[in-house]
Amino acid sequence: MKIRTTLFAAAAVLLAGCGATTPATTPATTPAADPAPGASAQAAVPARALTITDPWVKAVEKGMTAAFGTLVNHTDSPITVTGAASPLSPRIELHEVVESDNKMIMQPKDGGFVVPARGSHELKPGGDHIMLMGVEEEVRPGAEIPFTLTVEGGATLEFTAVGKDFAGAKEDYQPGMDH
Repeated sequence: MKIRTTLFAAAAVLLAGCGATTPATTPATTPAADPAPGASAQAAVPARALTITDPWVKAVEKGMTAAFGTLVNHTDSPITVTGAASPLSPRIELHEVVESDNKMIMQPKDGGFVVPARGSHELKPGGDHIMLMGVEEEVRPGAEIPFTLTVEGGATLEFTAVGKDFAGAKEDYQPGMDH
């Protein structure tokens, strides 16, 4: 009887965790469950370890554009984003904007984006961003664009970014830019 009671209590705790609902403000991500021991290097980032809030892509007819949002690390260790992919673009780089010879230029971000333990890392126009090059299809406001981020060690995080008109900092994500 004691074993049955203990098992019932353990099952109730597990089911309570599985049935928990999340508020409408949950970051826009599609994290997978924790990878099993010995899983391949392409395992998903453990559930809720890394998320992205408010992901969006600057609307564009074709050519170059960028994706933005805020990466949030829910763990006690830093997480480094090392790459990105999307069916929208054949070539994607993690970029930063830095000053060089008294002008702001885009360039690949050496080492990727480091999201501090229990912290966040903002991807924004005029700062760090995900650069999409060779875009052949129009990104209209409201379009839903799938992305996969790769973190150090090979785990991945999938999310969907929304197309958005933005004139903001007057970035020009077109050929001929210094980057």
